Amino acid sequence: MAQGRARSPGPWYVLRVTNTSGGGTAGVRSIDEILAEARTRLDRVGPDEAQAAMSRGAVLVDIRTQAQRAEQGRVPGAIHVERNVLEWRFDPQSPARLPQAGYDVQVILFCVDGYASSLAAVDLQKLGLARATDLDGGFHAWEKAGLPVVYGDEPANGVVTRA
Repeated sequence: MAQGRARSPGPWYVLRVTNTSGGGTAGVRSIDEILAEARTRLDRVGPDEAQAAMSRGAVLVDIRTQAQRAEQGRVPGAIHVERNVLEWRFDPQSPARLPQAGYDVQVILFCVDGYASSLAAVDLQKLGLARATDLDGGFHAWEKAGLPVVYGDEPANGVVTRA
């Protein structure tokens, strides 16, 4: 960094507004508040519902990192789109969109436990994907329900279970 130049805080920067009349902060919400608000917009689905929706054409999307997938396992039939490129892959107007992207498609996102996927699903709704939602409980709920999971280096079409 050049000497004397301040580093830009980037797009993640949160401006804190101080309430001068009584101290504290105004307009600042916790992540729990943001998550609760996001979930009011979602018709979240459980693992069995997600599996049934896939058989009706829903797209199940794993937004976990590659490292998480390698460590925890993969869901057969799910497509992998990491969170940092999700909007570009599912925006029907994006030149980087996936073939599955469309305004009428039911997109069901999942992460490890169902927190980040709730926030991401609302972001897809903002792009016009009204049927975007997430898997309540994430990958761990899918696995706990005893649904198919691929572990290790097994091919995606071969389902193995941990002992």
